[in-house]
Amino acid sequence: MSSLIKFSIKYAGVIIGLALIVVVYGIVQIKNSPLNVFPEFSPTQVVIQTESPGFSSDLVEKLVTRPIEVMVSGTIGIKQIRSQSIPGLSVVTVVFNEDTDIYRNRQSITEKLSTLTNILPTNIIPKITPLTSSASSVLGIGLTSDSANEIELRTFADNVIIPHLMSVEGVADVNRFGGKVRQYQIKVIPKKLLENDLSLQDIFTAAQKSSAVRGGGFIQNENQRIIINTEGQTLTIQELEQTSLINQQGKLLRLKDVAIIEDGFVPSISSASINGQIGVYLSIQGQLGSDTYELTKNLDNAIKSLLPIAEKEEITIHPELFKPANFIDASIKGLRVDIIIGAILVIGILYLFLFNFRTAFISAIAIPLSLLSAIGVMSHMNLGLNVMVLSGLAIALGEVVDDAIIDVENIFRRLRENKTLKNKKPLYQVVFESSMEVRKSVVYATLIIVIVFLPLLSLTGVAGKLFGPLGIAYILSILASLIVALTVTPAMSFMLLGQNENLNTEDSPVIKSLKRNYRKLLLGIESHSKVVLIISLFVIAFGLSFIPLFKTHFIPPLNEGHYIMHMTAYPGTSEDESLRIGNLVSEQLLEIDGVKSIAQWVGRSPLGADTFGTHYSEFEIELSKKSGDDQRRILKSIQDIVYDKNNGFVGVNFAINTFLTERIEETISGYNAAVVINLYGKNLDTLDQDAIKVAQMLETLPGSKDIMLQSPPGNPQVNIKLLPEQLTNYGISRADALDVIRAAYENLPVAQIYERMIPVDIAVTIDTEFKDDLEDIKKLPLSSSSAQIIELGDIAQISQVSGRSKILHQGGKRVQTITSNINNYDLNDYVNNVRKGLEQLQLGSGNYFEITGEAQENAKSREDLIAHSTIAIAGVLLMLYIAFGTLKNLSLTLLNLPFALIGGVIAASLHGGWISIGSLVGFVTLFGITLRNSIMLISHYQHLVDYEGHTWNLETCILGASERLPSILMTALVAGLALLPIAIGSGEPGKEIEGPMAMIIIGGLFTSTILNLLILPTVLLNYGDFKKTKFLNF
Repeated sequence: MSSLIKFSIKYAGVIIGLALIVVVYGIVQIKNSPLNVFPEFSPTQVVIQTESPGFSSDLVEKLVTRPIEVMVSGTIGIKQIRSQSIPGLSVVTVVFNEDTDIYRNRQSITEKLSTLTNILPTNIIPKITPLTSSASSVLGIGLTSDSANEIELRTFADNVIIPHLMSVEGVADVNRFGGKVRQYQIKVIPKKLLENDLSLQDIFTAAQKSSAVRGGGFIQNENQRIIINTEGQTLTIQELEQTSLINQQGKLLRLKDVAIIEDGFVPSISSASINGQIGVYLSIQGQLGSDTYELTKNLDNAIKSLLPIAEKEEITIHPELFKPANFIDASIKGLRVDIIIGAILVIGILYLFLFNFRTAFISAIAIPLSLLSAIGVMSHMNLGLNVMVLSGLAIALGEVVDDAIIDVENIFRRLRENKTLKNKKPLYQVVFESSMEVRKSVVYATLIIVIVFLPLLSLTGVAGKLFGPLGIAYILSILASLIVALTVTPAMSFMLLGQNENLNTEDSPVIKSLKRNYRKLLLGIESHSKVVLIISLFVIAFGLSFIPLFKTHFIPPLNEGHYIMHMTAYPGTSEDESLRIGNLVSEQLLEIDGVKSIAQWVGRSPLGADTFGTHYSEFEIELSKKSGDDQRRILKSIQDIVYDKNNGFVGVNFAINTFLTERIEETISGYNAAVVINLYGKNLDTLDQDAIKVAQMLETLPGSKDIMLQSPPGNPQVNIKLLPEQLTNYGISRADALDVIRAAYENLPVAQIYERMIPVDIAVTIDTEFKDDLEDIKKLPLSSSSAQIIELGDIAQISQVSGRSKILHQGGKRVQTITSNINNYDLNDYVNNVRKGLEQLQLGSGNYFEITGEAQENAKSREDLIAHSTIAIAGVLLMLYIAFGTLKNLSLTLLNLPFALIGGVIAASLHGGWISIGSLVGFVTLFGITLRNSIMLISHYQHLVDYEGHTWNLETCILGASERLPSILMTALVAGLALLPIAIGSGEPGKEIEGPMAMIIIGGLFTSTILNLLILPTVLLNYGDFKKTKFLNF
């Protein structure tokens, strides 16, 4: 290391040149780094969706979901399988271990699914959903029109908007809600079928042959090959009406003779409303690892290019119904400004203490060099810029300059002393010896801080994915600062200070005044040392007494400038009714000051992430006022409206959250709620009964809100049971009867036509007079083998029963899930209360419960931190023993930790007493900083004894403390002031996690610095052990 310092002084120009290269490279990497709100935390999972038209949830479970679960369950690396079976759709989510490769997992699942062809029902094909980022939705836009109908809106979205957006690099998929998909419908009139001796199967066959696209091949002669192009498809309703039919008597008929052909729409699975107006909502999904900020800019440009086309069609595009990039703007730009302000404050403090612009500049140069070096390394680790990375850099801001301060302050002091000597040493020698004098404390202190922070990198799950990049950014910055202190600082000191003939030999006025008063204060404290120690212990005990009062949560509420509100009505509620209620809600919410727009979507999107029935709605509430206080005010206003039963919203449940909070919760448990209770069992009826008991129990617990049954019973359903004996009597096959039923109520697609490259389905259905109610179903006519008109009620038992909107599986077992959010209550205490309540319930035979969610993730993260911190502490103690050589001095150093802790505890109490994973990171950072200051003082005492011949006594104690006063005070003030802008802005967008962290560090720095400067010297004088090192020249 001495060789490195010598090289830096000897080739100072080379070192400065290398530093400039690092700066330029770091700036280039900043411009090229992707910008996201959080690091990528998406789970390693594969989602399989299987459309099953006409199937009830029971049939989907038996015929689709269970075979898929069985087939994929043997795949290597699977951690968990969960599934949902809803009417017409199966969703199987396969979660893999974190250390597996997502692309290989998708390939393995694809291979498994390919073997299901002969197992699943005909035309039922499982599909893997697109691979998206953790944030998933990067933009939400809407389409409305005063003139275009829903079919025209959806056609414009499907054929103009979506293809254009999908061409933008980084887009994985576009989920669509609302509008009507165009369909040519052949509405068969059953009586006319019978009159003309035709069956429904004849209509299917004729419709299938009515339109076709076939390759015509080619003809070839001696020197040419000529392609044959055929045009045989039906292009209009009129042509479709002329499709020929031949009955059993050979009579030629036209399709129009037995059916009404109309331009209609596919039975919808979703609807949407934009600010109370019927429309189409499009949610654009980003690819895994995409740059959200850059992607959003590209999408904005793509949408702008579509505006003239939309205007011609009299369609309005709403381009910012949901835009996470706004939160990135507020977060990243806010932190950048805070870092710049912090850097300016740091430079000001340095100049105030050193009273020399060159020394301040040399120290401050460590800031850009260290941070840009860290960014350069992270770019090669595929870590882009996000709130967590910038938080790591911001926390490091006040510390990266510490090593440089210690070094330059000592060089500056020794240069002034050398100037007063008769026999002056060569300048390079003074700079070298000064750097070597503090080298030990600088290296050990830096390595200890790194060791203290290493447990953060061991976190697993969501916590590891979120806070790991913060730890990496911090550690890289600190290590870079050490290299700067050992190379750039000596080089620049030699160039700028060593050649300065006008070097002032006196301390700055600030330092003079501080040292004079400091010596007096130390003498006073020493004369009352026992009283001071007793008071110190009392203060420590008082501060620690606050710890049991703390409340915990996984992460604090985020102010994203956008709220997501879920509305759940009774199962079986139609999409029109959900929209009607939603429009009433939107009308009131739009009156709130600061609400910019509201988009509501009902149901689900094909291959979309959210798979719900028409009784479920989601509202995207975009805000125009973005400050933290405004957002909290708006949230309270929203809650007052939707939770007030006097507003008429009876029979619907609401839950409100922010987008990223929900994504984190979904990643943890699969549900957008803080606490998830899974009830396992075989019998769905007993599971339902137990679920109701659990929900009622949760209602009685303090802190409960937004309690929901994820699979509520009571979905209205019609059972049609064919009677074999009656089928035989009338000569009707089961397949014919089932085809008639499906055609009547599902619309059976039989062919396609292409209009300007746009496919339009041709579907067979029954006239609408048989679709109104239960009695109409019984009257549905069929043709017997004797050409007799038979009603469905004659061959089937028809009844209305209570079905299921959803059947859930976890690990292949049936499960009923109850979720709850927490309102201003400690997370761990709430979960403990839930557990006690569940243990007191009498569950059905064979049923048992499991609690998952944020509490388990929080507990696991704390266990990981504590376990790995224990190892880190052992490493720190070993480093301290090597640095000090005595166990006594080592143990006295650790006295600083309780003083740092009480400052952090008091600061956390002032912030509401909430502790999150981010708060724990703040305490870890704090302990590392405070240990550094203790090491600086104790190592300097040892230096005075070893190298300057001082005897350990009161005079030496005061001398060493006063000489280290400027550096200790500067490092503490610099670290605190660097974080001050973040702490002041705590609770503002982008600083929800970092703000409390900064407050804890500043509070702990304040109390630990008092101990370091005032009490630790007295403790060391009375109980320390400073003797000349035996192996000094070893």
